Amino acid sequence: MNLMENVTRPSNLRGERALAAIVFTDVVSFTAQMAANEMRTLALLQRDFQLMEQLCQEFEGQVLKSLGDGLLMYFVSAQQAVSCTIEIQQTLAMVAAEVPESALYHRVGIHLGDVLFDGSDVMGTGVNMAARLQALAAPGSICISQTVYDVVKSSLTSTVTNLGLRQIRGFAEPVPVYQILPARPTEINKKRVFISYRAQEPDSTLAEQFHQALTAAGHEAFMAGGSIQLGENWPQRIETELKHCDYLLLLLSEPSATSEMVTEEVRRAKELRDTHPEGKPVILPVRVNFPLSAPLNYNLRGYLDQIQQREWHSEADTPALIQEVLDIFEKGTTLEEVRETPPNIPSAWETPDNPPLPTAMPELPDAQLDVASAFYVERPPIESRCYETITQPGSLIRIKAPKQMGKTTLMARILHQAGELGYRTVPLSFQLADSKIFRDLDQFLRWFCAIVGRRLRLPNQLNDYWDEIFGSKDNCTAYFEEYLLEDIATPLVLALDEVDSIFQYPEIAADFFALLRAWHEQAKSRDIWKKLRLVVVHSTEVYVPMDINQSPFNVGLPIELHPFTEEQVYSLARLHGLRGEIEDFAPLMAMVGGHPYLVRLALYHLARQDIALEEFLQTAPTEAGFYSDHLRRHLWNLQQNPELAAAMWQVASTNKPVRLESEIAFKLHSMGLVHLQGNEVTPRCNLYQQYFRDRLASE
Repeated sequence: MNLMENVTRPSNLRGERALAAIVFTDVVSFTAQMAANEMRTLALLQRDFQLMEQLCQEFEGQVLKSLGDGLLMYFVSAQQAVSCTIEIQQTLAMVAAEVPESALYHRVGIHLGDVLFDGSDVMGTGVNMAARLQALAAPGSICISQTVYDVVKSSLTSTVTNLGLRQIRGFAEPVPVYQILPARPTEINKKRVFISYRAQEPDSTLAEQFHQALTAAGHEAFMAGGSIQLGENWPQRIETELKHCDYLLLLLSEPSATSEMVTEEVRRAKELRDTHPEGKPVILPVRVNFPLSAPLNYNLRGYLDQIQQREWHSEADTPALIQEVLDIFEKGTTLEEVRETPPNIPSAWETPDNPPLPTAMPELPDAQLDVASAFYVERPPIESRCYETITQPGSLIRIKAPKQMGKTTLMARILHQAGELGYRTVPLSFQLADSKIFRDLDQFLRWFCAIVGRRLRLPNQLNDYWDEIFGSKDNCTAYFEEYLLEDIATPLVLALDEVDSIFQYPEIAADFFALLRAWHEQAKSRDIWKKLRLVVVHSTEVYVPMDINQSPFNVGLPIELHPFTEEQVYSLARLHGLRGEIEDFAPLMAMVGGHPYLVRLALYHLARQDIALEEFLQTAPTEAGFYSDHLRRHLWNLQQNPELAAAMWQVASTNKPVRLESEIAFKLHSMGLVHLQGNEVTPRCNLYQQYFRDRLASE
């Protein structure tokens, strides 16, 4: 077939209008490849065209004509058109995997619509739309219109991404666009790699060097900055790539350590790994100009615990690191197997010179108390009541507030006060627990007993106290009563953070919380249980069905944390060295509603003179603002649950209170995105209303 040859149109359609599936193809960077080696590029194009024509005929289609570096194809069936182009892209990918230097990468667009055959040409909306869709496709992928998607969506097995509404030249209104990523040929040693990095130097250059090296070696590497197209549904794409990757290559620099998105990526990767039968994705952390002795925020430190890390100091380190990663892929080993001793990662503390941390530390050693207290805002009489209650035998304190409102910080101060009194303290965050421990009650309670014993530095003696005849709850109670509490001479303060994580396992939650309530009740009559003081921290209302007489959430001292007041924000601003009167910070209050973390982040950047307040507020609800990392994390979490995303858009798109189903309202409230006023829900602040009204409407 000559490259510019016009192929005969279907004879029965010449001069007639018909409904047809039109396919356009195009070679990526064709002009540049022609300039580099014209003869070689033309030969490869001729080879690919012959392959496309052969597969087109096999799927009952017809090549209408060639258009330089692309083909125009016609199918009566949209299903056949999509199946054919998936087969084309998969076959071309197989050729590229076998001989990378002989590969051309093609884009494909498909639309189902009217076409008109007139003389030697084909015209119509279907042709124009297919041509425009092809230009939107990523290399090796296929973009389809809504009409095509509606026909094939129930039978597609390939990954499909909703790119949202796209403005296409020649069409007045934006149109929905979907992208198909055909499954690549699987090989024994071919790996899929998610490269997590910050869009700054030297991180970006290092990420690109890894990407090029891994791709050249036949692996499939994903970089969010380079692999996601403008306007693409990036939360869905990131989620898809994480689910299917074999390795998460984590380029960890100092800014990454305070990034909410990076921490969320690692959390999600760990969650996926815990449930994957082959333990994928494996996390490979590389410290970029960020020594192993440098601390990490509490959650990130927990997720990377027991995982070996490497260091990058300069370009001289790049070749050896790349080779080590390639060796790991080839041999199927991990960094954990390369070294014998895991790193001892220190914990990060919030200081006046550094940005606020996205997650707080649950403990405050004496050496860090003054530093950690620099920007702590007292909420009288909450602290004094908690300090008094923790001294009472068998006491229970319940702290409730949405995420990033100061719950863990308050818990840490309670534990510090208890430590000053000589009590033993054990903080425990369920968010850091492996998901596999929640498989059944017996496994969960065994883990619970073992982890508390480890924190108390006591030998594991579960086998001596666990007898299946008595049941898991009785065994757990015996372990505490006859061993853990018996072995210590002072009161034990057990602080349980993020207990919301257990709510999603109702078969475990009801029994575990009933157990805590039973221990609390036993303290009224038995001295051994008076040693135990409980601090239970959660983000939302309890939506697990429970007998009120077996719930720990209606006894003890209830503490609910609220947003900062105008006076508290003003006081915090003065601590940052900012000048002005209380009314000068009213616009900030209007934007973030006294949200502690958001207020602190704003004041940090204002105090550093990174930006003026007016510009800060103008860019706040955008991707260019200082809140973009925070907002993107929330958007990603919402899009993993379509019900939550739809509900949040419903709340953000109106200025009136909205009534939602209780469990959905509780979950949005626990995320810190909404206010609950009885049965009515409103956005927590203007920042969330503006951002999610715009972003969720376009998804």
